[in-house]
Amino acid sequence: MRIGIIGCGQLARMIALAGLPLGIKFSFVADSGVDTDLSCVEGLGIIAPWQPGQSIETLYQALGKPDVITVEKEQVDLHLVQQLETYCTVRPSAASITQCKSRIKEKQLLAKLDIPCAPFTYQVDLAQSAATLGLPMVIKSLDEGYDGKNQWVVHDNDSLNTLAASENFGDHLIEQWIPFDKEVSLIGTRGHDGDIHFYPLTENVHRKGILIRSTAPAKHISPKMEAAAQDYMRRLLEAEDYVGVLAMELFVVGDQLLVNELAPRVHNSGHWTQMGATTCQFENHIRAVAGLPLGATTLTSKTGMLNLLGVAVPPMKALSSSSSLHWYNKESKPNRKLGHINFTAADYVSLDQQMDLAETHLY
Repeated sequence: MRIGIIGCGQLARMIALAGLPLGIKFSFVADSGVDTDLSCVEGLGIIAPWQPGQSIETLYQALGKPDVITVEKEQVDLHLVQQLETYCTVRPSAASITQCKSRIKEKQLLAKLDIPCAPFTYQVDLAQSAATLGLPMVIKSLDEGYDGKNQWVVHDNDSLNTLAASENFGDHLIEQWIPFDKEVSLIGTRGHDGDIHFYPLTENVHRKGILIRSTAPAKHISPKMEAAAQDYMRRLLEAEDYVGVLAMELFVVGDQLLVNELAPRVHNSGHWTQMGATTCQFENHIRAVAGLPLGATTLTSKTGMLNLLGVAVPPMKALSSSSSLHWYNKESKPNRKLGHINFTAADYVSLDQQMDLAETHLY
């Protein structure tokens, strides 16, 4: 079997590395102007360049006629995905990717399925939005808004007026600011036969909108809260007839969960599964899109993940006796995700100590 992946970043790399032991071959679609650094996936399979206007049939042939195509990111050319569906199966489908590519469509889907999220509006008039939602509020572009990019937190009227004068907000989602207790995420997988597996809720810490570290399972999460998160994701997976890994980011507010964002792909906050679960998210994504039985998502140990941002060389000094380094072979740039380290421990205290010590060797 051959699987095509749209994208050439670290997620595509880790999907391929998880699938190669299963005897699966891989091809990668390199979007000109986007995937300029192909070092992540070099040597892992066929790399086929693509640009708008190119023949889809020619691209499909160049990819080695894959049996199924998947994505490593939601910010893809939807026309390309839709056209590829005429040649082979795409999982998750173009329709599912479309729902998550646009923030307003994503929020509308959550509302339709009665899944709680922050109050939001979609208005050109920022003053009216402030009157409706109150301040502070969060303004987000409809797409291209990852790692804290293309979003603003407005705390007062002066900031609101300055922002309104400097930007065109006709195509922005506006949300009420949520004073959350912490951020968590849920990684789930749905197979082609409708079988659904969940990983434990993961606790995440961000700095300037970029994920720094994750801990699994999340601390101080009740069985009721875990069940609620799984119920929300089950509704999404079944409503979309979704196949593959889906990530759901949530806010913990008291004893409630509010969904923040969705990602129709393997996710940074699920990297810990490479060391802390029976089957990692990358292999389970492969299993799902290839039509194979899903692997167990059982937690094998308390696990933490530390992102490596802007680090020029593999940080060997940050490793411990119970950790594993994943280096992406990317060009070093400030705040760029260049790798991650997974840690395991018998308890949270020991886990936090390992990650704290590793950070001293990084930043």
